[in-house]
Amino acid sequence: MASLDVLLAFAAATALFAYFPGPALLYTAAQTLTRGRRGGFMAALGIHLGCYVHVIAATLGLSAVFQHVPELFVAVKIAGAAYLVWLGIGMIRNRGFGAELPAVAPKSVRRALAESFLVELLNPKVAIFFIAFLPQFVDPAASLPVWAQFLILGVVVNLAFSSADLITVVFAAAVVGRLKRAGRAQRLARAAGGALLIGLGARLALERN
Repeated sequence: MASLDVLLAFAAATALFAYFPGPALLYTAAQTLTRGRRGGFMAALGIHLGCYVHVIAATLGLSAVFQHVPELFVAVKIAGAAYLVWLGIGMIRNRGFGAELPAVAPKSVRRALAESFLVELLNPKVAIFFIAFLPQFVDPAASLPVWAQFLILGVVVNLAFSSADLITVVFAAAVVGRLKRAGRAQRLARAAGGALLIGLGARLALERN
């Protein structure tokens, strides 16, 4: 592996990327506001599992395809953005979500896992991030193969990101708990969650790179 100084720099950079408020944290907050704590945890798990696909792709060098085929990058980005907007509209219209936030149907919780996995999978920026970030901390001269270094560093980054997601779910769930007996507030929470997803989708679609 790389030297201790490089690994410390990697840890600091990973923590900064993980805990700086961004689309992933907003997404898990939106899912928690809409589906409650269990739904939020399932959303975080879906993102975590989906991220492993990008980690493996980076390890195999597949993520570099996005850098050399910009049309593919744009196509995947637009698909992911459209899916986020579709999910947001579904939240606002209350399609597939229980009437009460604290008592979320098991089907809705399972759907949060599947939807979040797909959202992460359709985010090409995650693939680009890994292929750009991880090589900075890989040592080709180390005894450990480069692919193994990629894999280990990618797993560490994913775990750090997921820890931030879990903390977000806990805080968002506390807000949900305060809304437990307020029907109007619950509707507003669902609308806020849906608006967050629509906004994230629009941002992803409009970003140039």
